Amino acid sequence: MPSDRETAFAVWLTGLPASGKSTVARALAAELGGKGIRTAVLESDAVRRAITPNATYGEAEREAFYATLAYLARVLVLHGVPVIVDATANRRAHRDRAREAIPCFLEVHVRCPLAVCQARDPKGIYRRGAEGTAQNVPGMSTPYESPLTPEVVVDGEREDPAVAARRIVSALEKKGYLPRGPADATEPG
Repeated sequence: MPSDRETAFAVWLTGLPASGKSTVARALAAELGGKGIRTAVLESDAVRRAITPNATYGEAEREAFYATLAYLARVLVLHGVPVIVDATANRRAHRDRAREAIPCFLEVHVRCPLAVCQARDPKGIYRRGAEGTAQNVPGMSTPYESPLTPEVVVDGEREDPAVAARRIVSALEKKGYLPRGPADATEPG
């Protein structure tokens, strides 16, 4: 089994709020854990509470927050810790900067229709946005820029999170960030 240093990478899960990013992140952490790969999960809400406890979600604050999140992921990867980033990062530029800064980067778009996200709304983000008590809600009052070329696209409305996690692991293997499983190994002839 390779060491964590040999498998250090960052998977950035992006998508609208309530698209299923956190559910996929948990499934991915479990799938990797089953392969003996321990990951750090940087969940944006938890990190944001530590960095900006009175978040306003304004553009300048988002720029600083996502730059910090990318920095944290980079430091972990450079120290041999595989990272799963669970963060909307509504602007493509946020994720592009992370891709440039982090070696072994994989972007996953958890695509889900806005209406489905609004119906789920576990944190009440869309409800507060509609009431006018929450500003800068991605997909409503603030644009969400979908990735142009993500390595993996997950159907956040219909796809089983465990299936999505296995597809992400397969993409990590194909990029060479993880060793391929025994079924993928070829014996010299």
